[in-house]
Amino acid sequence: MDTEAQHTERGRSSRPSDSEDTSDTGGPEDRSRSALVSRVAEWLPGGRITLTALVCLVFLLLLNTFLLQPFQIPSGSMESGLRIGDRVLVNKLAYRFGAHPQRGDIVVFDGTGYFGDADYIKRVVGVGGDHVLCCDEKGRLEVNGRPVDETAFLYPGDAPSTAAFDVVVPDGTLFVLGDHRGDSSDSRDHLGDPGGGMIPVGDVIGRADWIVWPAGHWTHLVRPGAYARVPAGDGAHG
Repeated sequence: MDTEAQHTERGRSSRPSDSEDTSDTGGPEDRSRSALVSRVAEWLPGGRITLTALVCLVFLLLLNTFLLQPFQIPSGSMESGLRIGDRVLVNKLAYRFGAHPQRGDIVVFDGTGYFGDADYIKRVVGVGGDHVLCCDEKGRLEVNGRPVDETAFLYPGDAPSTAAFDVVVPDGTLFVLGDHRGDSSDSRDHLGDPGGGMIPVGDVIGRADWIVWPAGHWTHLVRPGAYARVPAGDGAHG
């Protein structure tokens, strides 16, 4: 009896108490990471505040590089939807993983070598394989034989184009126009230049999805329904 009682007492005392089990909630990895953060914070002027600011800066740089990029509207070529000084968020993943620009999308692209050494923002009117002309007998833009009603986004009082054009968009390129046709240098103005005014899809930075500034002009930019009934051209995407 005594032997059994002594064995029981030793068994109880050999186990850590509940308080000991819960006194250290972090494992070795948690403690190691915490110690590393503390050492880095001590090394930096400003301590943890500076470290937090640096982490946020790195996050924003990664976001800007791979996901979203702000773009300020530099001219009135996309009025009245996009005004001078508006800031839009450009979705840089919109055309990755097999997706392609669609008619009606507002895109930002690098115009170096054919538009000018700058980034531009325009609306996609034709994609690869499309036959785009202006104007038909009623003064409308026509894509693949279908007239397009642009009144929802065309600048009030503007004609679809004062200069006639009739083009077939090569595969892998885009034909783009500004919504303010009377104040836009776009594909129409470069038809005689190298590339014929077409934008290589590979030079598209992304799709403008949101107006984020000024706050009173916050808007989600959606693809207008004007192109919904346009049939696909030979080799066209969308």
